[in-house]
Amino acid sequence: MQALSQNEDTIIALATPQGVGAIGVIRLSGNDAIKLVNKVFKGKDLEQQESHTIHFGTIRDGDKILDEVLISLFIAPKSFTKENVVEISCHGSNFIIRQIIQLFIRKGARPAKPGEFTKRAFMNGQFDLAQAEAVADLINADSEAAHHAALNQMRGGFSGEIKHLREELIHFASMIELELDFGEEDVEFASRDDLKKLVNRLQEVINALIHSFDLGNVIKNGVPTVIAGKPNAGKSTLLNALLNEDKAIVSDIAGTTRDFIEDEIIIGGVAFRFIDTAGLRETTDTIEAIGVERTQAKMKQASLIIYLFDLSDLDIVEMNKEINRLENTGVPFLKLGNKIDKVDQSVIEDLQKQHPDMLFLSAKEPEQVEKLKERILELVNLDKFKRGDTVVTNVRHYDSLLQTQNSLQDVINGIDGSVTNDFVAMDIRRALHYLGEITGEITSDDLLANIFSKFCIGK
Repeated sequence: MQALSQNEDTIIALATPQGVGAIGVIRLSGNDAIKLVNKVFKGKDLEQQESHTIHFGTIRDGDKILDEVLISLFIAPKSFTKENVVEISCHGSNFIIRQIIQLFIRKGARPAKPGEFTKRAFMNGQFDLAQAEAVADLINADSEAAHHAALNQMRGGFSGEIKHLREELIHFASMIELELDFGEEDVEFASRDDLKKLVNRLQEVINALIHSFDLGNVIKNGVPTVIAGKPNAGKSTLLNALLNEDKAIVSDIAGTTRDFIEDEIIIGGVAFRFIDTAGLRETTDTIEAIGVERTQAKMKQASLIIYLFDLSDLDIVEMNKEINRLENTGVPFLKLGNKIDKVDQSVIEDLQKQHPDMLFLSAKEPEQVEKLKERILELVNLDKFKRGDTVVTNVRHYDSLLQTQNSLQDVINGIDGSVTNDFVAMDIRRALHYLGEITGEITSDDLLANIFSKFCIGK
């Protein structure tokens, strides 16, 4: 008997999270999925039922009842994978789930690999590769912005732009390829001026997509935000106010925080990971010195630094030195004057003249902390995202766009340098290759294995 190929056999996996719960959902996909389940299901004849129907009964191993279940049927091609799919909703006992999965493996199913259900959906034309990757992003989305970006990509927003670019380029590529067939007759099917205009227009779109990646990375992964400053500037008080809980120890004793403390909150639909750090100062205390080193390392890794200045104990010369050091890090930062309740208004007015972009507050006042949150959101700059523009969130797509950009620039250079048609055609083909990698028109087994290995097993 000839062995079934990887895409012809029936796969099985738990689709709900591991652990005890009210229910567990076991998913099977493959040509024989319904037939396999029907052999051990006591209830209606599943092979005679309509797609998208649910049936109550029992799963039995011989005469032994394993569980009472609900069977959901999805008959090909009207399913996620475009194959026959069965979802078994059973009680969430780990023992029951294990018994049912082992039963089907004995009956001929095999355990699914990570992301194999989504991979089959891609291979069967349910959606393209960029949309398939968005499935994983949607599952992992932990903020409104991340959810919106993943949903837009899964529904084809990003893919549509890439396909449109590729189609326009394919037209010119075919014309130039045709010219190569008539090389000895000196004919021109594709105007070089028109090709150059097209490439320049494509470059504008691709550049915008490339530049959107910084925002996309923030939306997908959150914003690591370091709260820094000298000891007793109010960093721990601010962290507690932002989180609305006593996460960090607050004390008048300088150097209380000796390591970093972090937690995540959602502001305006975006995840921010706030990191309270040890106060920056010279110290002979070995433990505190390690904390200062870690603070400096965290500041270099941050996407945003909130730097606190204690207005009640302020040295203007030293403050300006600290601001210069912040500017040299290359990391966006927000200057925050804290403890306004302990200084005269004239001090604040003088500082506002010197530093118009400095924000002043008391970290103990909730209303003022809310204003800080608004300023933080302004620094993230979500305007492009809020307009509904396509935003690149995947590093693989970002790399392919960079490669496409380089290839298109080679096309321009070739036209300006009057290179032969075969070299122009080669550069266009290379650009098409990188665009095709994004949506999956161009794939390799290694690429697919790498992408889907990052998925959970039941998806």
